[in-house]
Amino acid sequence: MSAGGVPSIRAVDPTSPFGTPALGAQGAQTLQGGYNQQLVDPLKPNDFQKFVLETTGFKLPLYGQSFFDNVQSSQRPGGNPFAPIDNAPVTSDYPLGPGDQVIIRGWGSIDIDVRTTIDRNGMVTLPRVGAVQLAGVKAGQAEGVLHNAVGKYYKDFQLSVSLGSLRSITVYVVGQARRPGSYTLSSVSTLASGLFATGGPNANGSMRRVQLKRAGQVVTELDLYSFLSQGSNGADAKLIDGDVIFIPPAAGHIAMVGKVNNPAVYELKSTSETLEQLLSVAGGVPVVADPRRVTLERINANLNQPRSVEGFALDAAGLKTALKNGDLLTVQAINPEMANAVTLRGNVAQATRLPWREGMRVTDLIPNKEALISRDSIRRQNEALFDGNQRERALREREMIPDDLLADPQLEAQIDRQSREGVISATQSGNTAASKNTRELRDARQARLFSQQRLGSSALSLSESIGNSYDEINWEYALIERLNRQDMSVSLVPFNLGRVLANAKDPDNQVLQPGDVVTVFSVNDMRVPMAKRRAMVRIEGEVASPGVYQVKPGETLTTVLQRAGGLTHDAYLFGASFYREDVRKSQTENLEKLIRRLEAESSASVAQISQSMGASTDASLAQARILAAQQAQRQSIDRVRSLKPEGRIAMDMPADMFNYVNKLPDLRLQNGDRFVVPSRPDFVYVFGSVNTESALLYKADQSVEQYLKVAGVSQSADRDGVILIRADGSAVTSTGTWGNPVLSTKVMPGDTIVMPEKLDREATWSAVIRNTKDITQILYQLGLGAAAYKTLRN
Repeated sequence: MSAGGVPSIRAVDPTSPFGTPALGAQGAQTLQGGYNQQLVDPLKPNDFQKFVLETTGFKLPLYGQSFFDNVQSSQRPGGNPFAPIDNAPVTSDYPLGPGDQVIIRGWGSIDIDVRTTIDRNGMVTLPRVGAVQLAGVKAGQAEGVLHNAVGKYYKDFQLSVSLGSLRSITVYVVGQARRPGSYTLSSVSTLASGLFATGGPNANGSMRRVQLKRAGQVVTELDLYSFLSQGSNGADAKLIDGDVIFIPPAAGHIAMVGKVNNPAVYELKSTSETLEQLLSVAGGVPVVADPRRVTLERINANLNQPRSVEGFALDAAGLKTALKNGDLLTVQAINPEMANAVTLRGNVAQATRLPWREGMRVTDLIPNKEALISRDSIRRQNEALFDGNQRERALREREMIPDDLLADPQLEAQIDRQSREGVISATQSGNTAASKNTRELRDARQARLFSQQRLGSSALSLSESIGNSYDEINWEYALIERLNRQDMSVSLVPFNLGRVLANAKDPDNQVLQPGDVVTVFSVNDMRVPMAKRRAMVRIEGEVASPGVYQVKPGETLTTVLQRAGGLTHDAYLFGASFYREDVRKSQTENLEKLIRRLEAESSASVAQISQSMGASTDASLAQARILAAQQAQRQSIDRVRSLKPEGRIAMDMPADMFNYVNKLPDLRLQNGDRFVVPSRPDFVYVFGSVNTESALLYKADQSVEQYLKVAGVSQSADRDGVILIRADGSAVTSTGTWGNPVLSTKVMPGDTIVMPEKLDREATWSAVIRNTKDITQILYQLGLGAAAYKTLRN
């Protein structure tokens, strides 16, 4: 009795799913889990599928089999891969029976909350009410039956009835089943859901004549093709305990390949089935199929040559063709060729295909020069706008940094000092103010460096992009490709595009034919004479107007410098650098060859070291020396590999030329050339086997020997091998004759003096380099300067 005096009935049936397993034959495969994972193994192809693969190269699936595979893959991990959905809705006409769980709730004059299961006698028992017969009662009527039973004892109450877990039934799947056996299924299962729940047919089983047998009689026969292709389930029927699902062998198979919407192996339901019927199952043919070209390969095992082929169209007669077991149907694709089109491609605004008409000429395809502005050129213009926006953002970011931080020359020293002192004192005293100040200064420095990098990179890309926004057209040569259908030969008809667009009546304005392909080239697509190529050169440094200049054919460096306004009073023409891309590529190739040679000679030298030690040398000591030599040589080769040729051409200018532009070499310019004029440096650099490697103050009329005296020559120096690398990129070395003319050579500002070590005292890096004949082979032949020597030396 409840607190309010209302009788309370609360019970959980011990036979509910919370305490007792569902009904079912012992050993039957249930839906609750514990399935062997081999149930999800892929279906093996049948013999006809293998035959199709061997003859066509196509691995065709069985039509409809993917539906069963999808059912398997959608199940929860560890559960029955063929199980139907547990919470399937129950219709009102579902007949209740033993094993069904009923949830009864009542309120008003009585408080009822009961979850109970119909027993084997078809009854449910309610406390204070007694047993109520529910077996055979339909789900929609159960509430009324229970209301009447409770109403015999109580008045003024409300009652609701719902179903919990449903009883299970045992069905048997036999014949050509993928997983034959007995299965415990939900009592709401139908033939279709039971078939999918148990895995369906195997590769030889029928999907079109699945039978439901009850008490030895065929209740219904299900054609899964109708269900899958049309959604028709009129032949479906509910399963009851003890039903048998029988899957007979397939009556035959045919294959459809080529241009059909669903290429697959299809089952024949009877010997009278037509191509039209199976094409409707396959979804028909796509628009790109050629209905006039269909081939049918047929097998007649009674003949010596059992295979034959016939062709027909997919017209009314062809669609009525009766199919036989083993047929292979191929639907050909349409011919993609245009019957009346001409095509324009290449360096044009829009590659297009236009309808051909009688008397059509080139100018009908290319009406004006604007039609030759390519999409790639427009893309580069948009990218230029994007780069400009990037530069604007970098400028705004820089403006946000305080000016005093940007202009403070002592910022680096202040950060370093506070990093050493402030952080230490803050750690010792527990005060974080100093370290915070250090972090702020460091953040300011990083912000400054970042903004400068952004501005520098955007400026570089901006200067490099000049002259590259548009692709220059090859006006002298365009092409018509034409197919001669009589002998299927291809002919090329070249024409002068410039003359055609200048005068539509020019003879080069060719008459076009159907199928012609017109191609417009840029000057980058194929090499054209230098006189017809656009050339852009960059003039930088100490000139009146640095910038990118377009040069005319045959124009020299001297004339371009004059166009740039000449040199400034700070210019140092002797130290000017001239760079060319073709030279850089050649230098890179030579450097790669040198590295390969060094690697080969390094291996040989290690082997020589090993042989020179002899058998009496301690093994561990020998191994240590070999490893040390290998590591040293590897590091030396890595240093050589780190060198980056710039494509600089040594100008070999007279040292007394001062700033006379007319004394420059008569060098014709190419596209991409770069000429940089520095300001006059005040230093001379000395590297190598000297006491002090540094930059020395330039003094007029001083020789190499005088600078070496200031730097101090070490005892291991090879005075005869001294090298003078000029500011213009050239190198002065000893000729091997009496005396050493390098020592007496007058030094110019920006020159670099390199003093190598003697051969018997040289370091490992130098020994490796000398195997290539001489260090100048790297510094001079590869166009590398003093920075390269410093890289190798370190």
